[in-house]
Amino acid sequence: MAKRGYHHGNLRQALVDAALELIGAKGPTGFTLSEAAKQAGVTPAAVYRHFEGREDLIAEAARQGYEIFADLMEFAYESGQPSALSSFEATGRAYLAFARKYPGHYVAMFESGISVNRTPELAIVSARANGVLEKAAAALSEYAPPGKRPPSTMFSAHIWAMSHGVVELFARGAAGSRSPFSPEELLEAGIGIYLRGLGLVPPDE
Repeated sequence: MAKRGYHHGNLRQALVDAALELIGAKGPTGFTLSEAAKQAGVTPAAVYRHFEGREDLIAEAARQGYEIFADLMEFAYESGQPSALSSFEATGRAYLAFARKYPGHYVAMFESGISVNRTPELAIVSARANGVLEKAAAALSEYAPPGKRPPSTMFSAHIWAMSHGVVELFARGAAGSRSPFSPEELLEAGIGIYLRGLGLVPPDE
């Protein structure tokens, strides 16, 4: 691979960018810090001025991914307003779009084994992203009688799991080619079945 140049003071980001490429090509555990350094065009010793180890580098890639993800989720939520259902469904589509456009970040965030509590900064931004889906779930659950409303955290976790499953099975790799439906269609249908089962589809939707 050709060495990448970097501007003075931007080595940290050059290393993150290198890690994202390597994560996409080899997975989060398939590369070494030395490979990340080589990809960034620096010596291995230079890495340790910014990161203590590979997990710290991946954690920073995950943090940056969550920043993008949270912004995308917030935009999706707002784009669906004033309909609670449209906003909720938009966040699901945003999840699929993020996984497609930012595969390295996605893997660093959800498949690397890095805890969101590894750093305070990572915890804060991951909570912001999760908070958007919880907000959408809470708004939609208002259509259910108070005694029958599922906790918004559980509600949003179910949809998050469904979205993740669609990404893993159909939005990446060869498996998706075996489905006659697009990932978006599968997720929309799954969300619809889930919401109808809970009686949470608004009467005017």
